[in-house]
Amino acid sequence: MLTEQFELLAELAIREAEGLRLEFIGGKMGVKAVPDGLHETITMWLVRQCLQHQPSLDLHTGQGLKIETYRKGRARPDGTLAPTGHFVQAGEWAEPDGVLMIVEITSHDYDTDKRDRVEKPRAYAESGIPVYLLVDRDANEITVYSDPVEGAYQDRHTAAFGKSIELPAPVGFTLDTEPLKAWTAAQENAG
Repeated sequence: MLTEQFELLAELAIREAEGLRLEFIGGKMGVKAVPDGLHETITMWLVRQCLQHQPSLDLHTGQGLKIETYRKGRARPDGTLAPTGHFVQAGEWAEPDGVLMIVEITSHDYDTDKRDRVEKPRAYAESGIPVYLLVDRDANEITVYSDPVEGAYQDRHTAAFGKSIELPAPVGFTLDTEPLKAWTAAQENAG
């Protein structure tokens, strides 16, 4: 599939199926599950954390990115951290230049492992994005990937929900994940 064909299909899908997210990573089209309540709660919590610690940065929750280092691709991350106003001139699919951090929150769908834990860290590192934050609801842990060199993140730190984890430069603050522990336990007890 050509990138242009994917963009047309993604535009049609957004108009036809609200909440459907298509991505094109590594030459393969994928579909992300519609976010549930906990997914959205975590997203908004991260938006508030970023604004509190870095008021000159915005965590965008719908911006598409051109992730095409040696192969063409399109991703719509759960969060894209960039300086305020960075995407003013961007269309639906922006270049990754200037993006400081990508956030992905796992969903309970069939290809989360391959997509969020394998393909996306590689694709984001290849694009030179300094930090990739993975909120892994299956493992009840948060992983920070940083220092992309030659298409691979050199540093990877993981903490269980409830612990603190450092978001390295250029993000530069410590994230206390205690709320994630409480929300995950509440969801498990309700289910």
